[in-house]
Amino acid sequence: MTNKSAGFLSGTDLLHADDKYCGSEVSPSISVTTTFRIAPGVILADQDCFDPTYHGYSRYTQDVRTRVEKVLSKILKGNAMTYASGLAAAFAALMLLNPQRIAITEGYMGVQQAVQQFKRIRGGELEVIDIDDEFQDGDVCWIETPMNPTGESRSIKYYADKVHAVGGRLIVDSTFGPPPLQEPFKWGADIVMHSATKYLGGHSDLLGGVLVVKTVEEWNQLFETRTQCGNVMGSFEAWLLLRSLRTLHLRVPRQSQTGTALANWLKFASGGNAHDGIPAGLIEMVYHSSFQKPDAQGFTPEKQMEGGYNASFSIVMTTIEQARALPHALKYFVPATSLGGVESLIEHRLGSDPGSDPRLVRLSVGVEELDDLKDDLRTGLQSLVVKG
Repeated sequence: MTNKSAGFLSGTDLLHADDKYCGSEVSPSISVTTTFRIAPGVILADQDCFDPTYHGYSRYTQDVRTRVEKVLSKILKGNAMTYASGLAAAFAALMLLNPQRIAITEGYMGVQQAVQQFKRIRGGELEVIDIDDEFQDGDVCWIETPMNPTGESRSIKYYADKVHAVGGRLIVDSTFGPPPLQEPFKWGADIVMHSATKYLGGHSDLLGGVLVVKTVEEWNQLFETRTQCGNVMGSFEAWLLLRSLRTLHLRVPRQSQTGTALANWLKFASGGNAHDGIPAGLIEMVYHSSFQKPDAQGFTPEKQMEGGYNASFSIVMTTIEQARALPHALKYFVPATSLGGVESLIEHRLGSDPGSDPRLVRLSVGVEELDDLKDDLRTGLQSLVVKG
């Protein structure tokens, strides 16, 4: 008997949650068709798109996309809808709830921009407040946890209780906390969002987004809007995502363990200290959920992140020159934006996000060996002193 403890992600579910929709192929073919033959007597408008038995047009349903949504629904503990990108999913959540006020603070800049675009098309009739302001009836609260780019966590339960007390809804962007690291619905989330481009995709080769809702009724609302707005995930991207999900239970725990160990190793060099071959005067601060101190409500991430801590986190260098140079002084870390792939990535965040601390460097830890990544960072950091 398997012990399905907290933070467990079943490889069986990842491989077989879509069995109902399997044909004779072991690995599904990549479907490139946009339209399908319609059998005599079939009326496309009568199709149950949540559980399709046939397909008519790929903007509505398509075999592999249906399969990937069933796997996502199983592991994300709800009803999953896929989108062309993470920001397409974010905008779809705003369209579903259509808030008069939204509480959002920090987190991924792209979501902040999506909120501003939603406000623009509403003619400015959207009030944006801080998540720690007082809420009013019907407010929507949006939190990202762990947060981009620092990797620090927020209490889902605290903000769920706060917004539910006024009849509002909570959206949780859990991109930095994919299965099996945390389960947002368990702590009170109403809608969960993921950028599938990141850990769910895991190979830096697809764009995609996911929304997860609790009821089939809300899923059907999302489906109608997605169909009419045309922000559907492409057929090839759906195939890539299904392929990637098969190994999620192997990739994410490994990345979490290595990333947590690496962050804690770097922490010893924070405050400009020398540590284990890292020269003094380089690292000012290291951010990571695993050493987060209790907040005013006593929250620490340990209980919420039952399956492990985030594998993406940030360090703050002593100078902007060091932050610019470090990503290009490494062998195994690739100087590139994004995160969640099997390869380790590093970026001077200011290049992607003009609002970031100019000394901040974001790391996304892949599946390489911990000692190799330590050696890479140690050598790279030493080279900054030599060049200086």
